[in-house]
Amino acid sequence: MEPDANGHDENEGDVSARAGAVPRRRRHRRLLLLSAAVVALALVVIAALLVMGTLWPTRTAALRYPVQGVDVSAYQGTIDWDVLAEEDIDFAWIKATEGSSYQDPRFDDNWTDAHDTELLVGAYHFLSVDSPGSDQATNVIATVSEHRGDLPVVVDVECYATYCDTPPPATTVRDVLAPLLLAIEQHYGRPAVLYATRDWYELYLAGRYPDNPIWFRSVATSPHLTDDRDWTFWQWSAREKLDGYDGDEAFIDMNAFSGDRGELESLLLP
Repeated sequence: MEPDANGHDENEGDVSARAGAVPRRRRHRRLLLLSAAVVALALVVIAALLVMGTLWPTRTAALRYPVQGVDVSAYQGTIDWDVLAEEDIDFAWIKATEGSSYQDPRFDDNWTDAHDTELLVGAYHFLSVDSPGSDQATNVIATVSEHRGDLPVVVDVECYATYCDTPPPATTVRDVLAPLLLAIEQHYGRPAVLYATRDWYELYLAGRYPDNPIWFRSVATSPHLTDDRDWTFWQWSAREKLDGYDGDEAFIDMNAFSGDRGELESLLLP
């Protein structure tokens, strides 16, 4: 190519432009890499805080409800109930039984000691679909003494063992649940509270059991029941750390009640 009238090669401007574009592209690439690294680091930090229980996505929403409580089992080990009761909580549910023959090994001690505090106390039973509901009711009634002023008995409806991958038919669950709920209500004078995870609620409880208060597990988002029913209790975290227990399980479940303390007391056993 011949030089122009001023003696300049017409490609000189193009070369200069390309030379300036190269550093700009490199800077842009470095900024993209830096941004990606910052995002990745932030995700790692957030994940670590979630694992440690320091950050929990539902905490802000859940703590708008003033009445809070815990649920415990043998996994929390020996509990100093005087200490735990001072952890800004109002109530505690204690695992008592599972199926037709199992009793939580820490239940008796927890039951006695929790009643020596100002907490409202109740017991929960883990539902098995492998034994008749009437036999499970016998196990509950033989284990959980009837105390006026206690929280209603809870029936925990969630998956276990192979049923997590292959849920049982709805008729199987309901055939076990119906006589269990009837026996509990007749013995304790209040309908049982039904605890459920989202998937098992949708499979087995949605649109049914209108007289039984719902305790709903939703640890990632605020609770919404697919049948538009109101929840009564909300398990909003499974990874809280409180003082007062020394078990192999470092965390404790936290729960919110949908109303005030007076409304909670209206649910207590007569």
